[in-house]
Amino acid sequence: MMKAVSVLVHLGFLFLFLFLFTFAQGSSRSIIPQPQPLTSFNINKTQNAGSCSYTVSIQTSCSSPRYTRDQISIAFGDAYGNQVYAPRIDDPYSRTFESCSTDTFKISGPCTYQICYVYLYRSGYDGWKTEAVTIYGHYTKAVTFYYNSFIPNGVWYGFNQCNGAAASSTWSM
Repeated sequence: MMKAVSVLVHLGFLFLFLFLFTFAQGSSRSIIPQPQPLTSFNINKTQNAGSCSYTVSIQTSCSSPRYTRDQISIAFGDAYGNQVYAPRIDDPYSRTFESCSTDTFKISGPCTYQICYVYLYRSGYDGWKTEAVTIYGHYTKAVTFYYNSFIPNGVWYGFNQCNGAAASSTWSM
């Protein structure tokens, strides 16, 4: 009888531990950054074209519209103010940004240190859902930003993971 009570007590503690562990897991917060809109953003339009070359790979979600005719632009850079800007990377005649597809672009611009921010801009009525943007540079490590969200119309939308002065400054457009 005493042995049965001891087993029940141990089982009770085990269930209590599992309950508390499950409860603690359920209340934890995600540490995966989410894309954010910017109300203003300063585009560096005085690019040194051809200074450095970047390969940008953009994965369109399978839950995106079948295709988009929207105008898509991208800007990315480092924490020191070096910015690469590519207006109108879309081309509806070449089937860019179709659902379940990955499009790759060669973009030239100023040389950067490690890329720590990326923003996409969409203008149009079709809509577009991006899964991820990966940027490869000759002098930087490849970096991937996971969107998994629809890009809002008429606003720069993305990530700023810089820990320097550029991350805390106010951008204007």
